[in-house]
Amino acid sequence: MATLPVFRWRLAPDGYATRRQLRARGLRPGGQDVAAQLERPRRRGPLVAYLYRVDQAKPVRPMTPARWAALAKANAARRTCPQCRRDAGYVIPAALGTCVPCAYPGPHGSEGNV
Repeated sequence: MATLPVFRWRLAPDGYATRRQLRARGLRPGGQDVAAQLERPRRRGPLVAYLYRVDQAKPVRPMTPARWAALAKANAARRTCPQCRRDAGYVIPAALGTCVPCAYPGPHGSEGNV
């Protein structure tokens, strides 16, 4: 296996970009392998960022109506409490597993202090 070129933080040559930088330009890696890496030194070990070649990147695929619908359904599922089956209006915390009123029922029932 060939080793990747390693560049110091903020010193990568033109033509390379991280995933976030590609996305900001409306691009995606498009199946290409990592071309290089950046390393930022620190005491616990270096921070590493992988770089992709901009000239081999492909445009981001547009969202179709079906993908928008699937995303809306997934987000609605994250907001629905599994215990009371109501839309909490926020993403249910994984640590609680239920909406806040169900996790911490007050003296006035699961409705809380209304």
